[in-house]
Amino acid sequence: MTTTLLLTPYSLGRLRLPNRMVMAPMTRFRAAEDGTPMPVVADYYAQRASAGLIVTEGIWPSRAGQSGWRMPGLETVEHIKGWRAVTEAVHASGGRIFAQLMHGGRQGHPLSRLTGDIPAGPSAIPVPGPVHVRDGGKADAVTPRVMTLEDIQQAVRDHAAAARNAIEAGFDGVELHGANSYLIHQFLADNTNLRDDKYGRRTVEDRIRFPVEVVKAVANAIGAGRTGLRLSPGNPQFGMKEADPRPVYRPLVQALDGLGLAYLHLTDNDEYAALTDLRALWHGALIANVGENREPTSRADGEAVLLTGRADLVSYGRAFIANPDLPRRFERNSVLNSINGDHLYTHGATGYTDYLPLGVPAGSQQSAEPV
Repeated sequence: MTTTLLLTPYSLGRLRLPNRMVMAPMTRFRAAEDGTPMPVVADYYAQRASAGLIVTEGIWPSRAGQSGWRMPGLETVEHIKGWRAVTEAVHASGGRIFAQLMHGGRQGHPLSRLTGDIPAGPSAIPVPGPVHVRDGGKADAVTPRVMTLEDIQQAVRDHAAAARNAIEAGFDGVELHGANSYLIHQFLADNTNLRDDKYGRRTVEDRIRFPVEVVKAVANAIGAGRTGLRLSPGNPQFGMKEADPRPVYRPLVQALDGLGLAYLHLTDNDEYAALTDLRALWHGALIANVGENREPTSRADGEAVLLTGRADLVSYGRAFIANPDLPRRFERNSVLNSINGDHLYTHGATGYTDYLPLGVPAGSQQSAEPV
């Protein structure tokens, strides 16, 4: 057996984590059509409760923020009930779990939204198409509607309301998705925010205003110690462009540093060493993700991040999909399972809850396939 820094405990506010391995948020499309997580979702996250911390897939805070069909929500009573089953299962298995709130902004299509309308973003800049729509189809991307000032303030209120719903559902906290091309990131990036008002591109203070308002609203609603934020400076996914992230992300991190947030979840980029550049500006807990747009993060990769002091914890995505007992496998230097790529984005247990942990013989039934 191997003991590494990754496997040592860490105190994240009031939470005592048994290791420094965080399960990263990953979209899996296992919600009912109304956005309620299916029963199999509780099995999936409970199986991975040995992670130091689980961060769920992106959850829309309101129907206006829904970016994909059968992605989950945290808006209705049924959503809260569905997620409570998940959090109870995770806690019963000894785990800790944050809900990631993910407002799609310009991401989305009328064919993939319960409202059936055109999504709204900071500016009328469409996502490079085609885009995925309900039932596995594809369609040309639509030009988003430009958010009004009232739309922006409503989005702030929706994040706070969803955060309160998350706590009611039993989550240990909330992570705000400010990365990977979603709404908060759209306000930060060069090519998706062409506004000339107080939320626009005139000054850095204007450009970071919306992210700061959302973070503060959620922190006021549920407590800063229950609030985290994920950022991916310079991430080019879905056509995002940030020529030089430093003049934007440095003041953003500085503006948030003194709030007492649970953590900052930061993605590195080949063109911009965000962990190195921003670490000195952040005095709270920092989670590093070094696998975005790269090969999956290995044990050695994660250990190197911790040993160099660039972060306190490391998030793993793809490795947790196929290895529900990933910390144990790292401890025992065991071979990792491979991902069933054909069922990453289907809607049942296959390729979701049927990955076997160590010691379970092949052919064992992990979870019944739901309808």
